[in-house]
Amino acid sequence: MTSTEQVTSGSVPVLQRIVISTNHLDRALTFYRDVLGLVGPPRDAAGVAMLATGSGTEVMLHERETEPSDTAVAAGFAIAQLDAVIENWASLGGEIVDPPATQAWGERMAVVRDADGHLVCLIDADVD
Repeated sequence: MTSTEQVTSGSVPVLQRIVISTNHLDRALTFYRDVLGLVGPPRDAAGVAMLATGSGTEVMLHERETEPSDTAVAAGFAIAQLDAVIENWASLGGEIVDPPATQAWGERMAVVRDADGHLVCLIDADVD
């Protein structure tokens, strides 16, 4: 079976949820909900918030001890108005690792650290 056949037959797994550990749920909500624009209630349960992306993938913020690593997995989000989002995050004291730039593979993107120091890639959804 080719990769195209696997996708069309439904045998390729679907990314349902990304779990992001956070030391401070309220600070994580400021970044993921208020800055990036993911949607969802303020909190679903003590220590947990479920947010949704435009594609339907869930982002679960789980308040528990965490230690970020630059060599682990980094979440990537396609967002509108990349420059405005970067400026907003910087104005809130957020760290910009790589400012918006066109990459060798053609995407325009930036890399930031969320409130816990996790790397997050932000891809410009406004670029064709």
